Amino acid sequence: MVLNYIWIAFFIIAFVIALVKLVFLGDYEVFPAMMDSTFASSKTAFEISLGLTGVLALWLGIMKIGEKGGVVNVLARLLSPVFSKLFPDIPKGHPVTGSIFMNIAANMLGLDNAATPLGLKAMEQLQELNAKKDTASNPMIMFLVLNTSGLTLIPISILVYRSQMGAAQPTDVFIPILLATFFSTLAGIVVTSLYQKINLLNRTILLTLGGAALMVAAIIWGFGQLDSVLMNKVSTTSANILLMLIIIAFILAGVRKKVNVYDAFIEGAKDGFTTAVRIIPYLVAILVGIGVFRASGAMDMLIDGVAWGVEACGGNTDFVGALPTALMKPLSGSGARGMMVDAMTTYGADSFVGRLSCIFQGSTDTTFYILAVYFGSVGIVKTRHAVTCGLLADLAGIIAAIAIAYMFFG
Repeated sequence: MVLNYIWIAFFIIAFVIALVKLVFLGDYEVFPAMMDSTFASSKTAFEISLGLTGVLALWLGIMKIGEKGGVVNVLARLLSPVFSKLFPDIPKGHPVTGSIFMNIAANMLGLDNAATPLGLKAMEQLQELNAKKDTASNPMIMFLVLNTSGLTLIPISILVYRSQMGAAQPTDVFIPILLATFFSTLAGIVVTSLYQKINLLNRTILLTLGGAALMVAAIIWGFGQLDSVLMNKVSTTSANILLMLIIIAFILAGVRKKVNVYDAFIEGAKDGFTTAVRIIPYLVAILVGIGVFRASGAMDMLIDGVAWGVEACGGNTDFVGALPTALMKPLSGSGARGMMVDAMTTYGADSFVGRLSCIFQGSTDTTFYILAVYFGSVGIVKTRHAVTCGLLADLAGIIAAIAIAYMFFG
């Protein structure tokens, strides 16, 4: 329901702004630009779905091997103490626990192509437990918020972009991104738990969050001992080695269980094609709405309004130039990526705005895209508090990113 209102608002606001531009400013290009954006966005949505088909087939095939080989059940048992607190409605030891873990692990390593099919598999399993098939369940919402908060340990793609844009030290945003995304995820967990009346003040959760904080600190310290070139090599190599180990481990587990791993892979891979086709309408809807909103100039007006308000309050407006990336990130990952690159091109890769745009890009994930794809893949229409919790996590990530950027680069 919330997505419905937001989608309608995109078009109404865009139309009103475009009409005002036409009547009062004589801007005859705005409506053609908006219509062009609808066709371009529709094409992009289809291309994204088409591009996902192969990746979905690969990873759903691998997951099917792991499922039949018992790996997912092992992960579920290991994570049961923690996940039983965050996901109290999931039966203990259910295979979906392992799928959720695999998805979160892929996101943490910055392996977006692997994370999406793993997430869709987890969502399908959660839907099997869902009593109301058109309404998001509490476990679904907690899972979505963990995704949208974008916890990332190794932001490989951002470091690569900074290197390509000529940054003197492409990895100088590594620690700021790590800190900002940690706060975003923590805020998402807390807010969602408040909505769902989940008690976080228990020994298991406190030990887990404390252990996560220590792990983050250890990673920061370890990478801090490396120079920028070696850091890039180590982070990229580590992520890919771990990914390959997962594939090999699943295959060996299947062999150990005497599973026909080839047939199991084919069985799972077939679901990849049907899932990719199923999400096309949802992608077209959300990307067209975003495209029209951008083409009308509404985004520029929003940024200018924020700058005016900050100046009126006597605040520092250095961060405003990077805000398009922050505001676009919940809507479109590719759009935010484009704005991040544009900020580094316009202001410089080593400028405050250039660095902050990178931190924004890495501190949260594409909330509306994830909600549209994940909920759309299982036919969820009523999202309940998912959008609210996801956006509050995004807001926490944005605030943390600004504060941390001033701390490191201000």
